[in-house]
Amino acid sequence: MILGLYEAHLPVSNLHKSIEFYSKLGLELAWKDEDTAFFWIEKEKSWIGLWQGEEYKTSYHPSLRHIAFRVSYTDLKDILNWLRSIEIEPVPFGKRDSVNPFIRPNQGNASVYFNDPDGNSLELMCFINVPEKLKNVSKKLSIEEWENLLKEMN
Repeated sequence: MILGLYEAHLPVSNLHKSIEFYSKLGLELAWKDEDTAFFWIEKEKSWIGLWQGEEYKTSYHPSLRHIAFRVSYTDLKDILNWLRSIEIEPVPFGKRDSVNPFIRPNQGNASVYFNDPDGNSLELMCFINVPEKLKNVSKKLSIEEWENLLKEMN
């Protein structure tokens, strides 16, 4: 029945500034009016709505102000260079000190985090194949640690 995610929404304080930011990410503007803009995440499949208003002052919580965009594992390995090339600084996730991409073997994914101009949490994330023996590893691993662990298994 459900085929995928159609849309998600974030509050912003300045629509023009947010349009510039999300355009830098390579997202295509689908349409806008005076206080709303929609960007295609996957053209004609899913989009993100940006809504200008006082709601951007709502305290951050992942259930309210967070979106993860899907990327490939290959791209994630070089994602810090790409983010910095478009003048976006990554941020640490949770209690981590490092901004580097990390692997969650028990969830089967890898990601890196950054914020938009209003402090909305954005994540670039990919699925990874996890060997059965590693599916219970809950420690967050760097890409280097992950790839070394995989090599040791072979």
